[in-house]
Amino acid sequence: MPSDKQDVLLQVRDLEVRFGTKRRPFIAVQGVNFDIYKGETFGLVGESGSGKTTIGRAIIRINPTSAGDIIFKGEKINGPISKELDRKVTQQIQMIFQDPMASLNERAKVDYIVSEGLMNVAKDMPRQEREKSVAEALADVGLLPEFASRFPHEFSGGQRQRIGIARSLIMEPEFIIADEPISALDVSIRAQVLNLLSHLQRKKGLTYLFIAHDLSVMRFICDRIAVIHKGQIVELSETEQLFANPLHPYTQALLSAIPLPDPLLERNKELMIYDPACHDYTTDKPTWQEIEPNHFVLANRQERDSYLHRIATCDWPLPK
Repeated sequence: MPSDKQDVLLQVRDLEVRFGTKRRPFIAVQGVNFDIYKGETFGLVGESGSGKTTIGRAIIRINPTSAGDIIFKGEKINGPISKELDRKVTQQIQMIFQDPMASLNERAKVDYIVSEGLMNVAKDMPRQEREKSVAEALADVGLLPEFASRFPHEFSGGQRQRIGIARSLIMEPEFIIADEPISALDVSIRAQVLNLLSHLQRKKGLTYLFIAHDLSVMRFICDRIAVIHKGQIVELSETEQLFANPLHPYTQALLSAIPLPDPLLERNKELMIYDPACHDYTTDKPTWQEIEPNHFVLANRQERDSYLHRIATCDWPLPK
C-alpha cells in the first residue's frame, strides 16, 4: 500500500454534512478527516445510519457539504466549482450503488444504461465506437456483448450489479466509490463480485472507497479501514492492525458481532456493547491521536493513556 504523501489521491478535511432546515438542522457527518492513497482500497465501516453513504455521496457531489474540504488530485471539488472541473469529477470519480435494481433504469436497455455517461461527457463519440466501448465494459465484468440489448429485469442480482460496475468502468475513472456493493446479493454471489472488484483494480489501476457494515468483508478487500460512529470517525488503521489490536470500544463492539463458524464458540461468546453515555467527555474532550504508527483513534487523555498501556502490556480486549 502506498504511504508517500505524493501518492495521495483524495483528501477529506473537517468534512461536515447537514440536512434539514436552518432552524432544525441535522448534522449527519462532522469533523471527518482522512486521506486515500492512489491504488489502495480504503474501507469505511459502521452501522446503518452512521454516515458512511453520506460521505461517499458528498465526495461524488450528490450531497452538498456544509463545511470542510474535499480535495481530489490537488483540487477542491466540493462547493461551487467550474464546469470544466465538474466534468472532470464526473468522468474520474464513479460510484457503484448498493441496490443494483434500484440504481438501474428498468425501462432502458443495458446498452443505454452503460453508455449514458459517455453520452453526457463524450457527446461527439460515434455510435459505433460507443457500442464497442459498451461491449468492452461488459466483457470486463464477465458479461456477454449480446446482453446489451436486454432489460435489467432479465438478469439476476449479481448480473445487475455487474452492469452497475460496467457503467462505472466505461467512464475510465481513477477513483470508484463502492457503496455496499454486495449487501443486496446472495451469499454465493458476494465472493464473485469482490473477486471481480479486486481483479479490475489490479488490471486498471483503480482506487476504491469501499463502504460496508460487515468487517469480515472489509478484511478481505481493504488495505486500510476507518470506523465511523454517528458521523465521526473513531478509529483508522491498516486492516490487519485493526483486527489484531482494536482500540476504540465501538470497534471492539463491531468485531465482537462477527459470527463465528464454530457453533459452540458462537453460542458462548460475549457480545460487547458500546454505550457513549458511559464516557464522560465534559472536561476532557476526545481528539484525533496516533496511538501507534499509522493507527489513529478518537480519544481523550485518559483513554490515550489506557491504550498506550494496553499496547505496552499486550493486553488486547479481543483474542487475535
